[in-house]
Amino acid sequence: MYRGSGVNLVLITPEKAIKLVGNDFLRHHLKDSRTGKLSLPREIVCGAGAGLFQIIVTTPMELIKIQLQDAGRSARVNVAANGTGTATKLTAMKIISTLLKEKGLTGLYQGCAATMLRDVTFSALYFPFFAHLNAMGKRRENSNEAVFYHTLISGIIAGGTASVFVNPMDVVKTRLQTIEKGAGERSYSGIVDCFRKVYKYEGFKAFYKGGLCRILVIAPLFGIAQTVYYFGVGEFLVSMTARE
Repeated sequence: MYRGSGVNLVLITPEKAIKLVGNDFLRHHLKDSRTGKLSLPREIVCGAGAGLFQIIVTTPMELIKIQLQDAGRSARVNVAANGTGTATKLTAMKIISTLLKEKGLTGLYQGCAATMLRDVTFSALYFPFFAHLNAMGKRRENSNEAVFYHTLISGIIAGGTASVFVNPMDVVKTRLQTIEKGAGERSYSGIVDCFRKVYKYEGFKAFYKGGLCRILVIAPLFGIAQTVYYFGVGEFLVSMTARE
């Protein structure tokens, strides 16, 4: 149940930091100098840019995590099909070493285009939606920031909504990043080919496999991440370090 958790533990923090800070950075530089506000198209561009920044961490993280989570299943499919194969114990370092040896650094970025399609789209939807929801809430005393529970709820709603929308892209990304195929399982030559084959052989519903699980993870994840970010925990820790 916890295969791949170590990879997430190490890389999820820099991934979210890049996403959140990237969005704020772009919003700061693209806002109207006179009004200090952003138009909706610019908000979408800022969100998309944040999603683009994060794939430098997200792609290898997801690639390694998927191999760790899928190792037992693909081996057992081979055993059932032809009596060969074993559930080989894999480690993150073993996967990284093999990919670097066989394909070089680009091996860690297999499925990068599909990851980009998912994360850029997600962020382009999530950040503007979150910003508008968060702006509707009660403000903190002597501050223009929303109270923490409204930020939490806004993150949950925006994260859950965006995750449903991009679930088909996540399904395709996962299929493309699964390196070890079980016996008889289909291979895909790219994003378009994967979309076409999944629809042809499995139907439209296949694009929403795992959708509920994704909502249950992404919604609270972004609610908590945005709340902690808005509390300014990072700024507090940096200021303490600076004083020392």
